[in-house]
Amino acid sequence: MTTETTMARGTGAPPTPAAYSRDDEIRAAMPRFRPLTLLIGKPYPGERPMPFTPTTHLVTSSASLVLGTALSAGAVLAAGWWLVLLVPGWAVTLHGARNLRMMIYHQCAHRNMWRRARADAVLGRLIAGLLLVQSFERYKTEHVAEHHARHHMTLRDPTVQAFLIGLGLDPGMTRRRMWRTVIAKLVSPRYHARFFWARLRSYWQQASRRERVATVAGHAVPFALAAWLNAWPVLLLAWLLPLTVFFQVSNTLRLCVKHTFPPRGEQEQRSKEHFAGLTNSIFFGDVPPRPGPGSRRAWARWWLRLVTVHFPCRYLVLTGDTICHDYHHRRPMDPGWARYIHARQADIDAGHAGWPPYKSVWGGLVPAINTVFDSLAAADPGYYDPARLAQVNQRELFTAFDD
Repeated sequence: MTTETTMARGTGAPPTPAAYSRDDEIRAAMPRFRPLTLLIGKPYPGERPMPFTPTTHLVTSSASLVLGTALSAGAVLAAGWWLVLLVPGWAVTLHGARNLRMMIYHQCAHRNMWRRARADAVLGRLIAGLLLVQSFERYKTEHVAEHHARHHMTLRDPTVQAFLIGLGLDPGMTRRRMWRTVIAKLVSPRYHARFFWARLRSYWQQASRRERVATVAGHAVPFALAAWLNAWPVLLLAWLLPLTVFFQVSNTLRLCVKHTFPPRGEQEQRSKEHFAGLTNSIFFGDVPPRPGPGSRRAWARWWLRLVTVHFPCRYLVLTGDTICHDYHHRRPMDPGWARYIHARQADIDAGHAGWPPYKSVWGGLVPAINTVFDSLAAADPGYYDPARLAQVNQRELFTAFDD
């Protein structure tokens, strides 16, 4: 079931999802190219699962973080025209950091990385200290108890608190005003300073003494090297900028597509139909053009948008399994999560037992954000009133953004 897609204006607009009876038909109209599946998030009909494992994702994410930082550092040291390499360096660094946070750290919190509680916890603590996000033990407790339980998308859910308090959005706003509000925050130095300070506080106040000592020692090494070698621009541009501003921009945009708000009067429902209706998959790529006059030019535009618009959004914002977040909420402990795209498809093919049909949004990041903003605009203003958050156990501002 598709809900929305990116539409071109004027004549020659591409077909909408309604022109196809199923998501499978939309994907089948695209090239049968396996790497395309990773970008789009939807497998080609009959495509075999890719041989990914949890360790594969950990290794590739860590490698991205190291290689991206090294590329950026080399660009700063070489200076001159080499500085253009900062952009791909930042991108690779951010991709690795976001995958570590949104996929590896997340699965560790569910004790589902390697399904060994001690090993998962150790890895989760290391990632929290490296990226300076909410302490692992606190995150694990809140994420499972508040976000995945009966409080999902109620005032106790960290996602809802982040929307109402962190972003300052509420049901009284139009979609246009929500966009303006979010964009203003993304370019606000004050917003990023408060966000990063809240990250530091949430980690420091909640981490154990051993974790604090290890984190300070680990982060002291690059600072000591920068002081010794007088290489402060390298540290700032190659590591601190991606870890703070870029990381937080990606985090904020990711928040804006996580879950839709329930219709009025349905905030406290607990059925599977209710919970399934609050999450959808996000498929990148526009709906492909139909064969006919002008189709070659239409395909050229399709590929151009795929490379210049959809790929950056997929690579930098909706990294890893975040495009199939609906599957995670249905099967949070699935041992096959590392093959998330094909695992979701296998569940559909098996009849998604006990759950209603899956939902999806075609067209990538902007249509997905519009879907969430529209759901908030239609939500109950009396229930989702920021003033009511004083009545619940409200956590540190911005901490919820780490979910």
